[in-house]
Amino acid sequence: MKSLSFLDHPLAAFPPPDQALTEPNGLLAVGGDLRPERLLSAYYNGIFPWFNSDDPILWWSPDPRAIFLPKQIKISSSLRKYLKKQPWRYTVNHAFSDVMAGCALPRQKQAGTWISQDIQTAYQKLHQQGYAHSVEVWHGKQLIGGLYGIALGQVFCGESMFHRHTNASKAAMAVLQQHLLTMGFALIDAQVMNPHHESLGAQAIKRTDFLQLLHLYRDQDVQANAWLPSEVSLELP
Repeated sequence: MKSLSFLDHPLAAFPPPDQALTEPNGLLAVGGDLRPERLLSAYYNGIFPWFNSDDPILWWSPDPRAIFLPKQIKISSSLRKYLKKQPWRYTVNHAFSDVMAGCALPRQKQAGTWISQDIQTAYQKLHQQGYAHSVEVWHGKQLIGGLYGIALGQVFCGESMFHRHTNASKAAMAVLQQHLLTMGFALIDAQVMNPHHESLGAQAIKRTDFLQLLHLYRDQDVQANAWLPSEVSLELP
């Protein structure tokens, strides 16, 4: 039965994702908090927060779900040629807070942002605890693009990306693909399909199929040094 749950006390648990509403698609629960424990419980069960600053906390598990298989991310030949010409540098976990701040800036034709200061504070705590991670793109000492997300076992739950130079966010995605393949990841959760995701090779799959993949990979090991702060080279054939 589809129903909306209200998390009205600190220990209130999330309902099963299949109870999420069909309209709006995937809305599962309202309320609760952004403590690290609750956020990790959400991602572990295929749920994520998404709400405007003047809304209560809203929790979602949409159907269908957008995913990437790391081996199937599409880096076009024109993008490869473009990136090979750039003098950019790439890092992992060097500037998590700055990446979140970049992602929080309103986009064109967008009045505000859902990445509020409360969201930034909550995910910075997850970063400090070793769960939230970032990829950075640099031109000299200037941060020109990046992305961040949550890692659970062999699953990377992508949250947001930004760019200040053309194709810098796509460069971050190429770095993420290379990094995840090297470190033994199997799945990227992209949450909701959009044209940008689709252009990079995302698939829309049934929520039940996504949850099966999540359950398969969320407790699997990756390389122990996967998220040590590092500078990486983008290898483009």
